Amino acid sequence: MTDMLPHELLSDEFAPPPCDLLVMGCGNILRGDDALGPLLIRRLFAQGVPQGVRLVDGGTAGMDVAFQMQGAARVVIIDAAVSGHPPGTLFRVPGEELAALPPASGLHTHSFRWDHALSFGRWLLGPKCPTDVTVFLVEVKDVAPGEELSPEAMAGMDAVIGLLRKEYFPAPEVETVEVTSGGYLHLGAELVARYFPSGVVGAMRDGEGIYLVPIRSGANGGHLLKYRNTHGDRALLLREILDTNPSPGPKAIHWDVQRGALAVRFE
Repeated sequence: MTDMLPHELLSDEFAPPPCDLLVMGCGNILRGDDALGPLLIRRLFAQGVPQGVRLVDGGTAGMDVAFQMQGAARVVIIDAAVSGHPPGTLFRVPGEELAALPPASGLHTHSFRWDHALSFGRWLLGPKCPTDVTVFLVEVKDVAPGEELSPEAMAGMDAVIGLLRKEYFPAPEVETVEVTSGGYLHLGAELVARYFPSGVVGAMRDGEGIYLVPIRSGANGGHLLKYRNTHGDRALLLREILDTNPSPGPKAIHWDVQRGALAVRFE
């Protein structure tokens, strides 16, 4: 008889998509500094993160932490701490310390925290549970209901974000598109599939560049991205948008989260 696990996850039909790094902020958004984790996730979402990074607001649903870890190569959890240290103190709990957590037994859903979730996740997911896990804890000042985030907690949150960007986030690749001498903007097939699956865009001029906004279908107007080849690369005629053609060559692009558009710089 082959070796068998003590349990088997029969269905992962609703498992989250795989990712290189899962960043999860835990805490109660209604209780002052305890909102630090969820607010950090919202800040990162607004700033934008590299591809391969998945952001999750873990809230107070500790059991959801275990399910969200599926498919993640690395996991970082952020939460508030009340240990008697000066507010704003930052703690890093490495993976080898987390491996010694007690088993998830005798727990109640109302007392289920991220540490219980990690133990539960090891039991539930078995070999599918990530082993590269780090927890950042920020000492907080006031967790009274209805209070705003204190300056000390805000400073701790900023420190965690700085560490994430420096040590955990992959260095973003500088993506480019090509402007031809004939005044066309060439977009690769993968880029089009990622941002403009309908093949139609809206265009907005902005200083020395343009913003390309996805449009659901040609029935809603917009500019058609014309096929260049059988691979699915596309082209946009820039004179439909600009008075003069920009200089030819590669042009830097980035996805603007707040505008929901692809920014193309012509400098």
